[in-house]
Amino acid sequence: MNQLIVNPMTLSARSESTASKARRPVVAIIGGGVSGAATAFHLARADQSPAPKIIVFEPRDGLGRGLAYDTAEPAHRINVPAARMSLLTDEPDHFLRWIDAHSATAGDADALRPDGNLFPRRNVFGDYINAMLEPLIADGAVQHRRATVAHLVPDGQRWCLVEEDGGETLADIVVIATSHPPPVAPGGLQTLLKDHPRFVPDPTRAGALDAIRPYDRVLIIGNGLTSADVIASLALKGHTGAITAISRRGLRSRGHAPFPQDPAGDFLADQAFTARTLLRNIRNVIRELTATGLTWHGVIDQVRAQGQSIWQLLPLAERKRIVRHLRPYWDVHRFRVAPQVEAALDEAISQGRLEILAASIAGTNVEDEAVNCTLRVRRRRETLQRTYDAVVVTTGPGHGGILASQPFLAELARGGYLELDPTGLGLSCTRNSEAVGPVAGVTPSLLIAGPLARGTFGELMGLPQVTEHAAFVASVVVEHFQATVLGPAQTPP
Repeated sequence: MNQLIVNPMTLSARSESTASKARRPVVAIIGGGVSGAATAFHLARADQSPAPKIIVFEPRDGLGRGLAYDTAEPAHRINVPAARMSLLTDEPDHFLRWIDAHSATAGDADALRPDGNLFPRRNVFGDYINAMLEPLIADGAVQHRRATVAHLVPDGQRWCLVEEDGGETLADIVVIATSHPPPVAPGGLQTLLKDHPRFVPDPTRAGALDAIRPYDRVLIIGNGLTSADVIASLALKGHTGAITAISRRGLRSRGHAPFPQDPAGDFLADQAFTARTLLRNIRNVIRELTATGLTWHGVIDQVRAQGQSIWQLLPLAERKRIVRHLRPYWDVHRFRVAPQVEAALDEAISQGRLEILAASIAGTNVEDEAVNCTLRVRRRRETLQRTYDAVVVTTGPGHGGILASQPFLAELARGGYLELDPTGLGLSCTRNSEAVGPVAGVTPSLLIAGPLARGTFGELMGLPQVTEHAAFVASVVVEHFQATVLGPAQTPP
């Protein structure tokens, strides 16, 4: 398991048998959310001969929904206009045209905003990705294996994927496209409240908010997009109780620009090599633009567009500084809430039902079902004593628990094939998305797709970047097979 990588161009690879040369290569993709489905889509459409056998391991019924888009909550909406979401990197309005062709927002009068932008419910985008994959599944180009991978181990020159029920599949290349682990409650809250009827440690689960009653006093730990979704969902369910949303800095997710604006600034022409310089450059451009009547939105859009290049030019120490100090500010400006969700937040604040605090939990005890919390407010000496009927955790992905989140990832880590990226944002990989481990080094036959590659690529959470990266990973797979002189030879793990 801990052997070093063998170059596929070595003499031993050249001596593969004729039968092995003729074999159709197999690519296994673990995870069928947007990242995995998009990788399969672009790989199936690539011009290659022989075409590889593409197997996507995803226990859900359809491909492309994943954690983000497999939701029936009517308050959950895509957070960018539909015109900017697409599976096709060269047709940014493809999703919008699909919606129109299939009347996918019929019955959802709130989807179309007064400015003409369309913000459909999130499950519509999941339906779109699934619909794009269905023809490929029907003609055999892609196989959807409704199974969970329990183990992933090297088998000679290939990988053996073992399913939970014992089924086995051999693959030449494996693409890991799983999602981040769910949020983790701070301190001992998880243990203290684990049996509480209205403790919601993972609000992304179907029906997670059903136990919360209309009059309940709710504490939400975290202030990002998921927190905003929870508040909007509760409002739609008729919740009228008080809500307190806390985070270390008390930052609320921002909305979209009040009017269309082009990306502004150029952060590569005068490249910043420190987090401090990058921040100063961004603030300077925002200051210049706001003086002309524009807003910060176009500047952040430009930083996002150049994000991967900016990130890869920064030294590791500066990347870590950004993650440690600037990431919360970036997230609330970069990941904007849909107008419908923003309106729900604004209404809750104006009615006095929602309080957003820069605070942390200093102490908690439970009496019957009442959760008594001591809140330590940032930059204040005094603490606040509050009582809640329900607690919801929306602190964001548990990045530190990635390797322990699934058995096969833990096994690969123990074998030296995987390690956390030093920035703490995902798994370590090369700029070709090849996994990097402390023992195996670079493993060309084990690729990382989607947000788990964020530590190397930087901006990899927004839909355009996710689909672009999926197309890139597909191209790496194609090049891998093309570079093997013997045709579909295997790259040893």
